[in-house]
Amino acid sequence: MALESASLLKAGMVLLMAAQVLPSVSSCNRGFYERMINDLCLEKFKFDMGALDQGLWCSWPDTMDIYEGLTNCTFQVALRVDCFWPNQIIDRFFMQIHRIYFHDCALTGRLIHDPPASILAPFIAVPVLVTLLMTALVVWRSKRTEGVL
Repeated sequence: MALESASLLKAGMVLLMAAQVLPSVSSCNRGFYERMINDLCLEKFKFDMGALDQGLWCSWPDTMDIYEGLTNCTFQVALRVDCFWPNQIIDRFFMQIHRIYFHDCALTGRLIHDPPASILAPFIAVPVLVTLLMTALVVWRSKRTEGVL
């Protein structure tokens, strides 16, 4: 029992030492990583979004490939420079992208537009006609007082 406790203690000490040494060995250069994603990924994204009509920026089918390319680019750069992905830099990076390009978009990612007239017309016409019909019925009943009492 004492032998097992000693080996567990040694294993715990080795893990503790590794936890303190490994982050300094495998940490990424955050400044370099940020410059790389700005120079490589952001510039391509800006170019691709510039080629797309600004009215289509909120249309997910039109921007999906561009956005996926940006996401993949940031992931590939992270792999090359030994950084974890996603991380705080990526969170800030994508928040900035959304603030610049997608701030007017709906939460669903779909382009907001009015429904076609064939759908909109019944939703307007039916309540108007019912209101007119009820008003006419009230006026007609108020003029016919003989059978009410």
